[in-house]
Amino acid sequence: MRPTLPDYRGASIVNLMASVIAARGGAPTGYPLLEGLDAASLAEPRNLVLLVIDGLGYHHLLRSGIAPTLRRHLRTRLTSVFPSTTAAAIPTFLTGLAPQQHGLTGWHMFFREIGTVAAVLPFHPRHGGRSLRDSRVTPEDLLHLAPIFDRLPGPGWVIAPERIVHSDFNAAASGRAHRVGYRTLGELCDRLVDTVRAEGRKFVYGYYPELDSLAHVHGIGSEEVRTELARVDAAFDSLVRSVRESHTTLLVTADHGFVDTTPATRVDLQDHPDLAATLILPLCGEPRVAYCYVDPDRCVVFEDYVGRHLARGFELARSRDVIARGWYGLGIAHPRLADRVGHYTLMARENWTITDQLLGEKKHVQVGAHGGVTEDEMYVPLIVARA
Repeated sequence: MRPTLPDYRGASIVNLMASVIAARGGAPTGYPLLEGLDAASLAEPRNLVLLVIDGLGYHHLLRSGIAPTLRRHLRTRLTSVFPSTTAAAIPTFLTGLAPQQHGLTGWHMFFREIGTVAAVLPFHPRHGGRSLRDSRVTPEDLLHLAPIFDRLPGPGWVIAPERIVHSDFNAAASGRAHRVGYRTLGELCDRLVDTVRAEGRKFVYGYYPELDSLAHVHGIGSEEVRTELARVDAAFDSLVRSVRESHTTLLVTADHGFVDTTPATRVDLQDHPDLAATLILPLCGEPRVAYCYVDPDRCVVFEDYVGRHLARGFELARSRDVIARGWYGLGIAHPRLADRVGHYTLMARENWTITDQLLGEKKHVQVGAHGGVTEDEMYVPLIVARA
């Protein structure tokens, strides 16, 4: 497998955020500005809006044959971060940093500080139950995020679904930004229009997850996703028209793309008890990038089993080597990064996935998946519309 890697030196969502922060008066992030996008053009408008459409891959947008407005304003393609997943990329949009610095590496993460595998965005233990906050663990204390809204001189706005806009994670990652919820795609556009029409110079972040949700359930190639993409395009066309004369620049991008899995390419750890016996923790990370915490006395057994039974679908690497290759970012690493990626990383080839289940955990099959290093997952669009 030849991986498509994040291009942190000038063509990733990290570099996009470096340009946004520089243009709006924030301090440098340590990452180069985005190649081909003049930062001055982002400094000029009174309103700068960044809309993240979860799951909108660059290649899917081009192949779809629909979404004429989005494609008309398409500027270029960017790479996501590694892993190419919401739990690693959304913190990049909200902090301006790569996973190398913000330290969030997948949906399920082992936090040595609290001795728990947790779902980081819902901010609760993997086995479910109440928020970690109920155990007196706050996102501020555990994650130490540095929201961009606390580092920009002007006011900021976060517009997200009502069910998550005031969640523990979102509140911590939004900093001092004003948070506004919405229930429908139409309401999202209305909230964006109301915000840019208000007085003052501002940066606005909007997040729309429905395309991602449908792709997980039905597949990125499904009619349900196709219909939703057409709805998003029509809404974007209306949004562009509605913000005319408001001195606004709209940036649209995504956190990742998708691949569709099949029953033949989905590996369940329950079917591999000898492999499961080598692990000292549940699988962490993502179905397409699984972090394996291995019993030190059984590393040889683990490596041999993967080589004999899973090599067709997965590439195995020592996690410290993946860090050293710069897949998570450039520069000094988060002090807990090595703890959070296990001893080994199983990186899925093509459209393979691997999952496990805890006691009492309901089996959850995803048709569409992401997190890996295929072009379909890694490349996202950059769409620019000026009003």
